[in-house]
Amino acid sequence: MSTSHDIPVNVKGLVPTPAGCGVFLSNGDKVIAIFVDHSVAAAITMFLHKIKKPRPLTHDLIASIFAGLGVTVQKVVINDLQDDTFFARLFLIQENELGKSLVEIDARPSDSIALALQQGCPVFVSPLVWERAEDMTWALEQAAREQEEGGERDFGESDLGDEDADDEAE
Repeated sequence: MSTSHDIPVNVKGLVPTPAGCGVFLSNGDKVIAIFVDHSVAAAITMFLHKIKKPRPLTHDLIASIFAGLGVTVQKVVINDLQDDTFFARLFLIQENELGKSLVEIDARPSDSIALALQQGCPVFVSPLVWERAEDMTWALEQAAREQEEGGERDFGESDLGDEDADDEAE
């Protein structure tokens, strides 16, 4: 369940790892990392950089299904952390001839973040998860230094969350 105390976050960067990719989320004061597989990391990167794809990929298919059913993504809430595994809830609004309803479903944070980037909706972290998750600011700063030294291009940043969160993150 989402609350008004949920913390809005932005995607601050993606850092490749041997097993996938770290997605770094921040509210401007703290950074947390969620590790995702290579395929979802590629989708997140494409959405971050607004890369056009020649054919629809999985998240594009999901967006098309949502559009056909009159569903929009309202928000994503990363709501649980168990044994170093994050969990998320995807909040959808469905509008049709019968009215408007809110649908809340369990989803992987990686897919939820990809859909949020694609749909332009905010991502939040519950206060309990925010408190329990390790601050990974050091890792993001280290990755940025290594990329600068190696002459590689920026690993991407996105503004998700509400407008106040955007201002705090800058």
